[in-house]
Amino acid sequence: MELGIPIFRCVDDKEEKSIKHYSSNQKILLVGEGDFSFATCLATAFGSAENMVATSLDSKELLMIKHRTASANLERLEGLGCTILHEVDAKTMSRDPRLVSKLFDRIVFNFPHAGFTLREHDAYQIELHQNVVKGFLRSAHHMLEKDGEIHITHKTAYPFNKWEIEKLAEEVGLCLVDKIGFSQYHYPGYVNKRGDGRRSDDTFPVGECSTFRFAKP
Repeated sequence: MELGIPIFRCVDDKEEKSIKHYSSNQKILLVGEGDFSFATCLATAFGSAENMVATSLDSKELLMIKHRTASANLERLEGLGCTILHEVDAKTMSRDPRLVSKLFDRIVFNFPHAGFTLREHDAYQIELHQNVVKGFLRSAHHMLEKDGEIHITHKTAYPFNKWEIEKLAEEVGLCLVDKIGFSQYHYPGYVNKRGDGRRSDDTFPVGECSTFRFAKP
């Protein structure tokens, strides 16, 4: 597959549509969506979002203030059958009443971030980021199907490599399946967002980054 163009194939007489790591036959949970453009990209490629749950940390009202493109993306997702949930904390989502007892084939968190408290290279700021990632991984571990995967897309250059994502995953009982270079060109329409502060609707350069794929041992 090139540049995010969907691949089409038939599985058990049912057409399956795929884009990069994701398939319309998978139950997918998307965590920490900014303007919901990543969810919209997948849903558009699949032609359906009936197997997808897309979530944001913000309330719907705050989301609309932060991201001018969110409304159109949510409307598109709703039309394709996506389950949309707001005010979902990645660290505690396994205990969220709306998600309890639900299991997923793919759980995805793109560019997790704890907000802009200090400069990115500051030790305390890195610790804040690590708390978010580790809490997400621990929670996602309880929501994963037997052969499922947890995906985190993250910058890998300094100081972001100091987050030690692979170590955090190991500490919660997950193992690294693969680490693959990430390109936005694989996901047409996806626009990453800062998501916090006065420039919450701004995008940011991803630079060197990868998608880390974790699974249960």
